[in-house]
Amino acid sequence: MTSAELRPRHPEKAHRLTTPTPRKPSWIRVSRADDAAYEQTRQIVRAQGLRTVCEEAACPNRGECWSRRHVTMMIMGETCTRGCAFCNVATGRPDALDAFEPARVAQAVEKLRLRHVVITSVDRDDLDDGGADHFARTIRAVRRRCPDTTIEVLVPDFLRKGSAWEAVVDAAPDVFNHNLECVPRLYPTVRPGARYYQSLRLLDDAKRRNPALFTKSGLMVGLGETFNELRQAMDDMRVAGVDFLTVGQYLQPTPQHHPIDRFVPPQEFAEIEEIARAKGFLVVSASPMTRSSFHADDGFAELQAARLAQCLPMDPAHV
Repeated sequence: MTSAELRPRHPEKAHRLTTPTPRKPSWIRVSRADDAAYEQTRQIVRAQGLRTVCEEAACPNRGECWSRRHVTMMIMGETCTRGCAFCNVATGRPDALDAFEPARVAQAVEKLRLRHVVITSVDRDDLDDGGADHFARTIRAVRRRCPDTTIEVLVPDFLRKGSAWEAVVDAAPDVFNHNLECVPRLYPTVRPGARYYQSLRLLDDAKRRNPALFTKSGLMVGLGETFNELRQAMDDMRVAGVDFLTVGQYLQPTPQHHPIDRFVPPQEFAEIEEIARAKGFLVVSASPMTRSSFHADDGFAELQAARLAQCLPMDPAHV
């Protein structure tokens, strides 16, 4: 048993008022799978000694994704230094970095034969660079071993880490993702350890450092935001040059986590997607079950096609 397994999973939430998790509506369906592909994926992840955000964050799409051999690798340990009110990842004092982890991630990508991999992490406020160098080494390890695999990173905000984030961008991932998670008014209760404008600045800086880089961000709904606040957050992302927006329903992991304000119906997600596309995002994924990494390979293909379409000369017949 690891040291993390011996500690309480959410010590910062131990004294929070509990809010019973409400019954899910008919349009919220957690995917389950126990087919051969799912089991092979599970065995490869275990054999490489890796953590996945699919498990640690209790993602409702794990069954579908693992059956398609899609895994989101979670590096730098299983314990986060933040205590976000929405997140199921364990909180506490993390262990030292594993210098061999980048190589093991690359081996897993090869064994799973991934054409597109998403690599994320816990927050590591205890490290001088927030883990940026470890991210960069993981990207390079995957590139060396699987040169045809495209790489998407879902990074923390590198709050108070200066220009450490530059190491991640300079390692040349194909997609640089950092989630805003919620509208700014809700940060003090939903994401108290983060700063909305730091997250926006990170996305903007990444795009400025490498304009060819695809940038991506996501929002949860059902936390108490208003539609106008969502519109403003979209505008903020577009000013920062974000290419790909994901919007999904917040699901409360335990009674100690932030309560659900409401379940947003599918027709509202369709309206959100229409508005977001009108604002100029290259790709938008908005649905109750959308998560940052859900169908990320298809999303990347759509990103490439959308950028290519922007570059093609206009047909004179349509001028």
